[in-house]
Amino acid sequence: MGQTLLINAQSSLNGTITDSNNNPISGATVFLNTEPILFSITDTEGKYYLTNTPTGNYILSISYLGFKPINDNVSLNGNNTELSYNLESDLLNLHTVVITGNFTPTIQLESSTSVSTLNAKDLKQIVPQGTANLLQNIPGTFVDASAGEVFTRVYTRGISAAAEDDMGWYYVSLQEDDLPVSLVQHSYYGPDLFHRADLMTANVEALRGGSASITAMNAPGGVYNFISRQTNSKELTGEAQLQTGIKGEGNPYYRADAVLGSQLGNNWSFNAGGHYRHDEGARNTDFTFSKGGQFKFNLTKVNSRGYFKLYGKYLNDYTNRYNGVAATNWDNPEAAFGQDFNSSALLMPSYNASIPDGRYLEDGKTNRFNPSKGVHAKDLAIGLDLFQSLNNNWSIKNNMKFSTKNANWQTSISNAFVSLSDPTTYYLPSNGNPFPIGQIVFKNTRTGDEMARIDNSPIFAGSPINYLTDSTLPNDAVLGTSTWYKDNDADEFMQQLTLLKTWDNHDFSFGFSTGISNTSVFTQGSFAFSTYENNPTMLEVTLENPGEPVLYLSDEHGVSNYGGLFFTNSRADVFQAATFVNDIWKISDNIQLDLGLRYESIYHKGSNDRSAPFTQNGGLDGDETTIYDNNILQPTGDRDSFNFNYNYLSYSAGLNIKLTEDASIFGRYSRGNKAPELNYYFNNFANVPIINAGEVQKIKQAELGLKSALKDFSFTTTLFWSELKNIGVSNFEFDDSTSSIFYTPIQFNNSQTFGLEWETIYNPIQYLTFRLMVFYKTQRQENGIFMTQQDLLI
Repeated sequence: MGQTLLINAQSSLNGTITDSNNNPISGATVFLNTEPILFSITDTEGKYYLTNTPTGNYILSISYLGFKPINDNVSLNGNNTELSYNLESDLLNLHTVVITGNFTPTIQLESSTSVSTLNAKDLKQIVPQGTANLLQNIPGTFVDASAGEVFTRVYTRGISAAAEDDMGWYYVSLQEDDLPVSLVQHSYYGPDLFHRADLMTANVEALRGGSASITAMNAPGGVYNFISRQTNSKELTGEAQLQTGIKGEGNPYYRADAVLGSQLGNNWSFNAGGHYRHDEGARNTDFTFSKGGQFKFNLTKVNSRGYFKLYGKYLNDYTNRYNGVAATNWDNPEAAFGQDFNSSALLMPSYNASIPDGRYLEDGKTNRFNPSKGVHAKDLAIGLDLFQSLNNNWSIKNNMKFSTKNANWQTSISNAFVSLSDPTTYYLPSNGNPFPIGQIVFKNTRTGDEMARIDNSPIFAGSPINYLTDSTLPNDAVLGTSTWYKDNDADEFMQQLTLLKTWDNHDFSFGFSTGISNTSVFTQGSFAFSTYENNPTMLEVTLENPGEPVLYLSDEHGVSNYGGLFFTNSRADVFQAATFVNDIWKISDNIQLDLGLRYESIYHKGSNDRSAPFTQNGGLDGDETTIYDNNILQPTGDRDSFNFNYNYLSYSAGLNIKLTEDASIFGRYSRGNKAPELNYYFNNFANVPIINAGEVQKIKQAELGLKSALKDFSFTTTLFWSELKNIGVSNFEFDDSTSSIFYTPIQFNNSQTFGLEWETIYNPIQYLTFRLMVFYKTQRQENGIFMTQQDLLI
């Protein structure tokens, strides 16, 4: 009888959530602080439904990105109750709950972190050319996307020393739905290879510094979290977006995005979508610069205690990267050799070559190479995200993901000016085995026409080459470039389990995260002859001395020194594990203290193949006239192994003081660590064992900020300081004396950065908004001498 009376006393709570113009808000979250918590998401009509609500006095919480949340005291008496609410716009999303950089979802205004949010409305007003380009809209973020969609650099607050052009995301974590896109990084292998933003992105949360030391895997510099779109529509609804335009000097761009979603019944819903694009590029090439796309989905089950979500992604995308452009006048750069900073690409044109694979010479295996292929990235990922509210103010969240990735590079590396009077031009085809002296003939590989005939013998007496006919090569030079073939594979698993407990004035969070990656990389580089001009032409090159056999310095495509410039064949197993604990202590209604610890262990085990040139009279084909295959690098059978473990403790403490309902000040001090990435092993000296572990960088950060959110004007401003120690720096260099490519010995440095971030938005009328972002920093680096650098970005 008692149980029957209890059921009869329960009822329902429902209503409609709208904006200031009475438009329904779909996707708003609604919580009732019962035991356990009741939960709902508004549908396309803005309606929410909470069933089996007990009698009593509770707090109803409503939130949606871009609007100020509502916490209303409600009294339920056993009847069916209807309560509707109108949400007020939140210009900088300061009243919005954020999850990035916090173990417990926290209202931005009340947090002691620097998090900026781009919501769906913001994203539709941006037409980014890649992930890094989109992040230019985040204050305090340095972005270099000059090479294109990939091969980008992103860092925050001067924490940048090891973020080189081939390792541009070294200190930060690029995430999708709260987990990293990729667990590992190494040279020419970064997370931006496998990430594209489209209509499936609901919002972006960007954390700079601070709590990243304790909330992210080996990424103390910050977190950029792309959160996927979900739906709670009762009917099948969707959205499509078509884009077209012109880039550079008339290069077309086409793109189509689409997303579709609906409820499936019994509180199940799905959302799916993606994009496809075709992009001829901002600079002039004779091939399509980017093409491809991705498909993403999520399938969600919502119950009164939380949700269960299955999600996945398939990416299949081709893009490329630009090299630099020659310039003169350091103080006021001007393009040299008739090039243009906006339209010149200096990339090899499209051709199809077959280059012997140094790993399998006995089997006759070759790798097809075409520079128009660029970077072919494929990523198949499947994940599971679970959140449930338990009894006694406990809750649990577990997010896990498995992915398999491949990135195949077929691109030009370097576009240096190499004079025809430079001996390097003639050494590179065979590493001096033999050294061609006499009449060198350059032919157009597509037409077979002779473009120039020279005598290079005067260069050994310090004189320039002599042209033997009236035909000359542009700029009397060739393009110093290489066929850059790389094949990267990785199978990865990662997860984060978090337990949350609310007790009196404390919100405790603790748990652990793990990551496993099995990865490999193969790199092979050959020299290639082409003209040095805006639109290079591939050159077939021969030595044609009278009365002697013709020697072929290149094949019919212009490729020379097959596999003789680079050889890397490496593999590694990576295991990361971390345990963390965090407490948000509400000292009073207006003051809360945020304390956290993270202990992390990273294990690297793998090996690098040793290599040596293939030796046989006449090279690989046994023909002494084809000298382009005389020095192919191949494995010797020996391997240099590495097996190192890195353990460290990071901590962070923050304080937030709420001045008014719409303003607060905060401060935070963090001490984080950055363990080496795999480039420390993969990009070491060739055939040199790695006997010592890499240095763990020590990173200290402090910040002091003010946040204010008014009806039509909002701003945040933050003073920050950071210090990096044990910064290992190595350069990628060419040795003229041996014509070999190598990495310089690692130099260890320290740096300090002071700076200011400012973000403000002003909305005087409904359809007019002004936004201003200012970033200023001054940086000092120490390496025997002091160097100061200042930057101001507006």
